[in-house]
Amino acid sequence: MFGNYLIGLREGLEASLVVCILIAYLVKTDRRDALRPIWIGIAIAVAVALGFGFALTFGSQELTFEAQEALGGSLSIVAVCLVTWMVFWMRRTARHLKSELHGKLDAALQMGTAALVATAFLAVGREGLETALFVWASVRASNDGTHGPLIGVLLGLLTAVVLGWLFYRGALRINLAKFFTWTGGMLVIVAAGVLAYGVHDLQEAQFLGGLSSKAFDISATIPPDSWYGTLLKGVFNFQPDPTVLQVAVWLLYLIPTLAVFLAPAGFLSRKAKSEAQSPRESAKA
Repeated sequence: MFGNYLIGLREGLEASLVVCILIAYLVKTDRRDALRPIWIGIAIAVAVALGFGFALTFGSQELTFEAQEALGGSLSIVAVCLVTWMVFWMRRTARHLKSELHGKLDAALQMGTAALVATAFLAVGREGLETALFVWASVRASNDGTHGPLIGVLLGLLTAVVLGWLFYRGALRINLAKFFTWTGGMLVIVAAGVLAYGVHDLQEAQFLGGLSSKAFDISATIPPDSWYGTLLKGVFNFQPDPTVLQVAVWLLYLIPTLAVFLAPAGFLSRKAKSEAQSPRESAKA
């Protein structure tokens, strides 16, 4: 449940911050007449995200077991790719997010109502679709037959809405860079579990082999139906009897991704610059 709460909190807070920035800018610039198109765009984005989530949930029920597993595994991998890109993007652009949104909003104000609706829809819709897909994949991976995963997501989203409102009112100030770094790192751990579960789905769909090759089996030590087994599954999507391929994919994703994400700020840009300079130096020599 905690893992799903974290997803709802992290993804919801990003969307809440975008909404706060858009609304606050219009209020401070005395353009309250543009608030209605902005809220319309936000409402459309939320509706599209919810519709996407319902389509994923109920549309897959009409498929055969193998088709369901193939679809679930494929979308889980897509969701992990998107959320990985998102946490790195937010870490890189968090400081400039406000100015970027202000620039887009200024351009939309000059173009009219439709542009304002489109700006709000695109700004919030991207977050909404990413959230719907990753939440669906995570809930599917950690589903234990209860409503716990969905409750965790809803509580996370509700917390994000409250925090967004407090930010807007100026009643709450936290270090967003540190917040997104810590939650991003934890989200990478959750994503690793979702990725491993997606691989297992593809194995059950007979798209990948190795389903019978177990890396280990500690079901007797950590029973899946025990409170600590349920806790590990809810937080990390832990499986007591993973296949060799699941463990390999989990390690190959988690270790390098987490190492690069937690590297000092500017590490990637310095590395890119040094790699770009090396060919030039070789050419001069």
